[in-house]
Amino acid sequence: MLPLIPEEARESVFQEVFQDVNTWRKQMIHEIKEKNPEINAAIIEAAEKTGLDPKSIALGAYMTYRMLEEAENSENALLDDIIS
Repeated sequence: MLPLIPEEARESVFQEVFQDVNTWRKQMIHEIKEKNPEINAAIIEAAEKTGLDPKSIALGAYMTYRMLEEAENSENALLDDIIS
């Protein structure tokens, strides 16, 4: 089940992204290529097969990936606190 993305995770990712959008997007290409090549391939394929701006599609997908990652990390930290 996907984690619920809290407002804090969204704000954190937005701050991270909008410092330098192009550099962040390029960094995420390499990061996701290593962490999850199938997701990266799906993002690239979606960007290539639509008439939409590929950089915008990739940016949205990478932002969503990071927000889910942040939310999962928050949930795991909360569970660790409960268990400890």
